[in-house]
Amino acid sequence: MLLHWKFDPILISFGPVAIHWYGLLFVGAFLLGQTMLMRFFKAEGVPPEYVERLLLYALVGTIVGARLVHCLFYDPDYYLSHPLAILRIWEGGLASHGGTVGLILGLWWGSRPMRGEVPFLWLLDRVAVATAFSVVLIRIANFLNSEILGIPTSGRWGVVFEAVDGLPRHPVQLYEATAYLLIGVILLTVYRRLGKHTPHGLLFGWFMTLLFSARIGLEFFKVHQAAYAGGMTFSVGQYLSLPFVALGVFMIVWSKKRPPLSDEAGGGKA
Repeated sequence: MLLHWKFDPILISFGPVAIHWYGLLFVGAFLLGQTMLMRFFKAEGVPPEYVERLLLYALVGTIVGARLVHCLFYDPDYYLSHPLAILRIWEGGLASHGGTVGLILGLWWGSRPMRGEVPFLWLLDRVAVATAFSVVLIRIANFLNSEILGIPTSGRWGVVFEAVDGLPRHPVQLYEATAYLLIGVILLTVYRRLGKHTPHGLLFGWFMTLLFSARIGLEFFKVHQAAYAGGMTFSVGQYLSLPFVALGVFMIVWSKKRPPLSDEAGGGKA
């Protein structure tokens, strides 16, 4: 029952120019997020034209944050010795923790024109729901690329990534994709139940808590990705996830202590 995985990461090429499956799914993740956010905005009476502006800032922030954290936390010796290599993003190397921080900062900067209409936490809550579904595509892209490998397994569900070696490994990319899909369903269910009356910060808090808790657990099935982490008990990804979980728990508690929201778009400006 072992799956022998051999997949060409290049979708199509035109001479020196190639379109990779990863890039296609990465862009697809943002387009999915844009579509969902459009629906949230329209349903709650917020001008949907803001979404395109937000998408641009979110995309730039995510890429910059993900690249910097990968370089500085996963292989600092190399990148501090070769700082210009940080710019070679086409070589791969993006960290989801940095992508999350970059996404939040990008949204904060890009949402300035709409802050008079909706609070920033209102926006983060809706983006959290969309992001949970979007990152499913990113992990599928990692599986297609035979990257972010799982540790070897003797189970029949193991996958042999022929581009790497002949060992059957946990398909941890698919584990994560499944976990994130379930988290997205949970968040969407909460949003549909509460709608405009969703306490500000609640969905964002649950997103941070659930997603990064899942990340901590699933890291035990991954090969350590940091260049210096060979002898470490816990991975760099697990250590980086802890403050995100703590922030998520704080936001859940804080949101439940807030007064009930009004019926205005975004629940008012509180």
